[in-house]
Amino acid sequence: MVNKLWFFFIVVGILVAGVRGQIGEMTTALLDSADKGVSVAFGLVSILTFWLGIMKLIEKSGLLKVIVRVMRPVAKFLFPDVPADHPAMSSILMNMSANFLGMGSAATPLGLKAMEQLQTLNKDKKTASDAMCTFLALNTSSLTLIPTTVIALRVATGSTNPTATVATTIMATFCSTIVAISVDKFCRKIYRGR
Repeated sequence: MVNKLWFFFIVVGILVAGVRGQIGEMTTALLDSADKGVSVAFGLVSILTFWLGIMKLIEKSGLLKVIVRVMRPVAKFLFPDVPADHPAMSSILMNMSANFLGMGSAATPLGLKAMEQLQTLNKDKKTASDAMCTFLALNTSSLTLIPTTVIALRVATGSTNPTATVATTIMATFCSTIVAISVDKFCRKIYRGR
């Protein structure tokens, strides 16, 4: 569906440019945008590689274990059905830690692994468990202290102050996480009440 929508936008753009006699300007804008896209992509690759290296150092230094230990009581509250020693809990905590540090690209494989491990605890394999729903809500809202991807995008596009959005990102992700957890718990109460 999205591919059809983009195809529609492209065709309409070409037709409008043709009707207005601006095919030359459209071609120039298209090539300039492609050039800018490649520049941004290479900038992102280098910055994300740096942050993934930092994440690996954090993991090797033991700081990630400290973060996981600090977050364990919160995770136990959010996921009461998941045993503390189950591999799913470790994956959930690693995912939360990676999101906390703004490492969305590192958090994705951890999140997929957590979902696979949560599925092993799921009694009804065709329906998402409470823990899976809570994890999805939490992972989607993801409280972030260091928005590395946003900073990387701002650096790649030439921002003079790439960290200007850090405070607002912390506030926004804090609010979204509180809302996600609240709605998850509220909907579960309504669902169980039926």
